[in-house]
Amino acid sequence: MHIWVDADACPVVVKEILFRAAERTQVPLTLVANQAMRTPPSKVINSIQVSQGFDVADNEIVQRLTAGDLVITGDIPLAAEVVAKGGTALSPRGEYHTEANIRARLNMRDFMETLRNSGVETGGPAAFSQADRQQFANQLDRWLAKNAAAKR
Repeated sequence: MHIWVDADACPVVVKEILFRAAERTQVPLTLVANQAMRTPPSKVINSIQVSQGFDVADNEIVQRLTAGDLVITGDIPLAAEVVAKGGTALSPRGEYHTEANIRARLNMRDFMETLRNSGVETGGPAAFSQADRQQFANQLDRWLAKNAAAKR
């Protein structure tokens, strides 16, 4: 059991929640990014800096991921690869990407991209809120508790 973080776009507050959870549970946590990431001194927390380039961090996560691992990402195509490989994908807003919903999310992402490419203003995501933070922390705790029980 390992937690991987698509760290380039992950909110700082989510990283802080992850750092505390990894220390509390001693579950290995790895941040993967195109830039150097600061992590607290810990035997279970580390980071991997990959080269610049499109999807380089995503590809590194998919390559290292094993079934049962958790990946924190807001990237829908990465989440689809995680799900296909038997991992769990959780967004920084606390939404799970699953076999049941990933196809619809990919289709919506592609549709919105088509609209943007044709000049339609679609707006962006809402600002990260306290409710998002709480939802993420709750879902992470549930995943950790479920997987700790399964490990026994």
